[in-house]
Amino acid sequence: MDEQGGITVQRALELPGLRGGLPEVVAGADRLHRTVRWVHAGEVPNIASLLKGGELLLTTGLGLGTRPAEQRAFVRRLAERGIAALVVELGPRFSRLPATIVETARAAGLPLVQLHREVAFVSVTEEVHTEIVNGHYALLRQAEEVHRRCTGAVLGGGGVPQVLGILADFAANPVFLETADGRLLYAAGTDAGPPACADPLQVWDGLRGQRESREAGPPAGAVLVDVPGGGPAGGPVRARLVVPAVSGALRPVHRMAAERAAGILAVVLMQARQEEELAARGRGDFLTDLAEGRITAEDAPAQARVLGFRPGDGPLLPVVMRLSPEPAPSGNWALLARVVLEELAGVGVPVLLGVRPVEGRVPLLLGLRTESERTAVADRVAAALRAGVARAGLADTGPGGAGGARGRGGQPPAVVVGVAGGWAAASAGLRHAAEAASAARGLPDRPWHDARRLDIDLLLWRLRGHGEGAALAAFVDRAIGPLREHDRTSRPPLLPTLETYLAHAGRKAETARELHLNRQTLYNRLARIGDLLGTDLDDPQTVLALSLALRARRHTP
Repeated sequence: MDEQGGITVQRALELPGLRGGLPEVVAGADRLHRTVRWVHAGEVPNIASLLKGGELLLTTGLGLGTRPAEQRAFVRRLAERGIAALVVELGPRFSRLPATIVETARAAGLPLVQLHREVAFVSVTEEVHTEIVNGHYALLRQAEEVHRRCTGAVLGGGGVPQVLGILADFAANPVFLETADGRLLYAAGTDAGPPACADPLQVWDGLRGQRESREAGPPAGAVLVDVPGGGPAGGPVRARLVVPAVSGALRPVHRMAAERAAGILAVVLMQARQEEELAARGRGDFLTDLAEGRITAEDAPAQARVLGFRPGDGPLLPVVMRLSPEPAPSGNWALLARVVLEELAGVGVPVLLGVRPVEGRVPLLLGLRTESERTAVADRVAAALRAGVARAGLADTGPGGAGGARGRGGQPPAVVVGVAGGWAAASAGLRHAAEAASAARGLPDRPWHDARRLDIDLLLWRLRGHGEGAALAAFVDRAIGPLREHDRTSRPPLLPTLETYLAHAGRKAETARELHLNRQTLYNRLARIGDLLGTDLDDPQTVLALSLALRARRHTP
């Protein structure tokens, strides 16, 4: 058996069938280590076209031709096809192989053997094929032994590092688990091989440099096996197993073992993802119970410590992100929690983050040192949340909105930051931020919203939720209906002008600057708005009603 689990030409010649023919190697004696993939017997001149490569060809020479040119062409075609060796039985056709055939085989590097006694080709075929099958079975047994050891490690409480370590020892090469986009997740080294391979992270850095320099895929000779995200039965690629040929060449048995290890890793990762999601949901349940008053301010610190949250004596900052209510694939919420925590690692404050998939909500509590940190921490948290949404596949990527991530419904996530305070304030702050995040859906996108500035939107949202949607719609129609009708049929639209004017509290210079209009054009538009609505835009009551109508418009059909 050769190192690939097959049979070499040398081993085939030692089997009883060919050994009884008194084989004599007349060319390519230095290439008898070639692997025999299959055995074929034939006597036709065009037999090379029937082969795929790797065959041990048995013949009596009837198809070799009688002229030297025919014989040279016959041997060259076999060499080009990549057969393992040519075995010619001497007899009626040749008493000894012609020099032309021998010299051509020698020049082409093709092992050429002549048999001095007659053999039964069918017996040779059976013997060699049996040896090949036995070789492959031996490889399978080795790979299955790796699978058995990996399974035992997992059942014994081990995880990804233990599985990678078993595979690394078997392959005598370092093993890496990377994400689908090439980021390193885990690494395992091996005691075998040169000292330079002892540190797998150094090997990884070197391999990464090679990839970047040649802008190509894996290093030559490496084994790459995808780890599916949906368990061993399939699913999208969740990770990739990489075994580079650093300490020595890799053989087919190493690929077999890696494929079996990948199946176990898929189960391990899926289990970890489920456990991770359960933990994230558990934290989300705690924060929701705190917000809804089911956990008192006195009991909350002890329960938070059990969840790993130790904020210190500073104020607590409640934050809530609201995503599209459309369902996301199972496991993406756990991934979201993990990547957001990774993004927040550099913020330097304690974080308790949970998920509430049913509501499409991500609540957080952060431990501040002082109230003055609120804005800076809110900026970092909002950026981390948006980056996590994109990385977890819970948003469409593309332009629009801060961070360029939009929810699956086409809207960007709404991040709302509440009022900082103690545990009693955190309860009300989380509840306020959660409701404000729901009310903020549809507002112009910004990195984060201050919950204190969303109270009017929250009031309007609550009115709609309490069966007052028709009354809100009627109010909007009375207040700005003529403008909406105008904008459906005429240009330029006037609602954006009114919205900007009110946002700047009636300051015409700032309004004109933001709209990129000259003063007279703005005055003309405002006059037209006043005529259509039959109101005075300088009247405080009118301004209040119009401001409310513009906000209520987002909560009506």
